[in-house]
Amino acid sequence: MKNFKDNLNPSKILVLGFVIIIIVGAILLSLPIATEDGKGLAFLDALFTSTSATCVTGLVVVDTGDTFSMFGEIVILILIQLGGIGFMTFATFLFTILGKKISLKERLLLKEAFNASSTSGIVKLVKRILVFALLTEGIGALILGIRFSFEMPIGQAIYYGIFHSISLFNNAGFDLMGDFRGLTGYVNDPTVVLTVCMLIVIGGLGFIVINELYEYRETRKVSLHTKVVLLTTVILILGATIFIYLFEYGNDKTLGPLSVVEKGLAALFHGVTPRTAGANTLSMGELTHATLFLTIFLMFIGGGSGSTAGGIKVTTFAVLMATVLSQLKGKQDVVLFKRRIVIDTILKVLTVVISGIMVVVIVTFLLSITEKGHEFIMYLFEATSAFGTVGLSIGLTPELSAIGRILIIITMFIGRLGPLTLGFAIANRKKQEGFQHPKGNIMIG
Repeated sequence: MKNFKDNLNPSKILVLGFVIIIIVGAILLSLPIATEDGKGLAFLDALFTSTSATCVTGLVVVDTGDTFSMFGEIVILILIQLGGIGFMTFATFLFTILGKKISLKERLLLKEAFNASSTSGIVKLVKRILVFALLTEGIGALILGIRFSFEMPIGQAIYYGIFHSISLFNNAGFDLMGDFRGLTGYVNDPTVVLTVCMLIVIGGLGFIVINELYEYRETRKVSLHTKVVLLTTVILILGATIFIYLFEYGNDKTLGPLSVVEKGLAALFHGVTPRTAGANTLSMGELTHATLFLTIFLMFIGGGSGSTAGGIKVTTFAVLMATVLSQLKGKQDVVLFKRRIVIDTILKVLTVVISGIMVVVIVTFLLSITEKGHEFIMYLFEATSAFGTVGLSIGLTPELSAIGRILIIITMFIGRLGPLTLGFAIANRKKQEGFQHPKGNIMIG
């Protein structure tokens, strides 16, 4: 037992922790008390839902609002919170309340969970993260609760406000509106659209970024990481909003019937939600292929490192683009904000991107075999949504076979933890070799 514990590095503990939470959640969701009809959910469906909630994805094989009782919905909400902010965040907070000292191994685990550069000040950061998350979710719940109170009883409105605020801040995308319709009823509602966009963006920036912005009053400086995250996020949101507005402007089934301002709100919402919240105010199945392809691109990128979002992350995308531009310009160094990016970071970026592409390609290929009778873009969309832990679907999820559901479960798990984390959990970290092989040249291009 001691040897087993000694072999558990931070990456392995994170993987094991997520597995335990998913299994416990699946067992609870399969209980009769968890469903409206009192019959319980088939275990595979419960496992799918538990994985989707813990990995803050939002893909569902059964409608959340129509299928689950309040007990089941609360279980889902707890899984979302644990998966989004991180079970180690809550454990650390509990340990500090009980006066327990946080060990070095636990600090290393927190560093791994939040993708921090060092363990210095990590416990203080975790406390601040939890307070900030609960405060942001509380504000979102208040605004949404007040808005929902105009069309439903106050008790239900408060509950809906809390559920959707937690779900969307954690970029999960679960909703209680019923009939798989998402937030389509609020496509032209500025209160709901702007509040949800705020929750998604803040949750997807990354807790390191949020902490640096909070401390800016004192430090008057931000790191290269924060600058890259903020700039890339703004560019992606603005670019996506403009393109979606143009692609869907004349589509009578999406933006067509809306006014100019409402078109802008709907385009903004769909420009934000693929990174990686999974909520929707437009019918996903009615979007043009151009918009669907753009959505796939955004889902693959995702949000910020150490955030509630998934994908390869905006910093990965930014460094990749900077590397390509540097090579095209014939420059030796990759530079962002007058800072040279070291080769180890570039190699890690290439590993993450290629690993992500391989996962999406393999899952898309397998889905095209197991789930027949659909357009190819549906398989690609579903695989990317699962890998990016987005939760958007154009109708394939509820129709998945048992094998298809297992494939998506595995993909969501890989997407949430990241290919690198899973790889490090399975294998040891790279070791310095005592020799170097001779150099070799290969023709490229």
